[in-house]
Amino acid sequence: MKLPLPLPLPLRSLRLCGSFKNMYNRYISSIFAILLSFLLLACSTASTQQPSATNTNQTAKKVVALSSLAADIISQLDQTKLVGISGSKLFTDNPQFQKLPRVNEGQNPPNLEKIVALKPDLVIGAEGFSNQITDKLKQLGIPVYLTQIKTWESLQELTKTLAFRIDADPQPLLNRYKTFLPEKQSPTLSTLVLVSRQPILAPNKNSWAGDLLEKFPTTNLAASLQGSSPIGGYVTLSAEKVLQANPDVIIVVNSPQQTDAALLDSLKKEAFWKELKATKNNRVYVFDYYGLVNPGSIDAIEKACKQLKQIL
Repeated sequence: MKLPLPLPLPLRSLRLCGSFKNMYNRYISSIFAILLSFLLLACSTASTQQPSATNTNQTAKKVVALSSLAADIISQLDQTKLVGISGSKLFTDNPQFQKLPRVNEGQNPPNLEKIVALKPDLVIGAEGFSNQITDKLKQLGIPVYLTQIKTWESLQELTKTLAFRIDADPQPLLNRYKTFLPEKQSPTLSTLVLVSRQPILAPNKNSWAGDLLEKFPTTNLAASLQGSSPIGGYVTLSAEKVLQANPDVIIVVNSPQQTDAALLDSLKKEAFWKELKATKNNRVYVFDYYGLVNPGSIDAIEKACKQLKQIL
């Protein structure tokens, strides 16, 4: 999901001058565009939309995956069925994907001609992100399957569905998923995940990050909060709200474009930061965007789960 570079101190009053209101609106628009583009790649909740598909009874032998997670799942199930992938940075140094054609570069839209040239009998896209290109593929008679992953259960169901579509056995991969999670225990620590400074954004239970936290012995303090955030599954918090929550653990998530300490250094400038229990006890941790906010890939999910096990 790109987050903004450090911005001025947050707006603490509704009595703002016109220039500050305009700046605030620009910040919101920028954050919305950046986060939304990434969140929809993964899926990024308590419910999952029913994926759309055509020719569901046909066993696919040549698959093009427009999301990194779908590409990784297909590759793990049966590498020979994957003929094209997106240009995700997650695959840059992975030898398993080196020889596969890329149908787009970076955040650019998939190239229709490149996809058609691969003669796929199934194209897997992300609901809300790939629709424009997949609608055109449907018109050409190419089977399409759209996914949206916002819960652990939807990850399992997607794996089963894709295995069925390519006639593969999902069980080894499902068994691997089980090793990522700890044995269920009663929560002993409270946690707050922060993905942005202005506005301060945190995932509630209706997000991949929020749902994943529920699998660990911790209480996500933003789980049940609702707000007017433009990003589904995320809520906007005031400095006062963060102080009131006063979590035992804070997880700071950087965007793919930020350095490891970018957002953390920005948050340290806030007046409330030193007053929090987590900062006083040195329990502030930096996580990668992929795995916790955007599932990204199986390895990214496993890495995030290992970190959660260690700190919780």
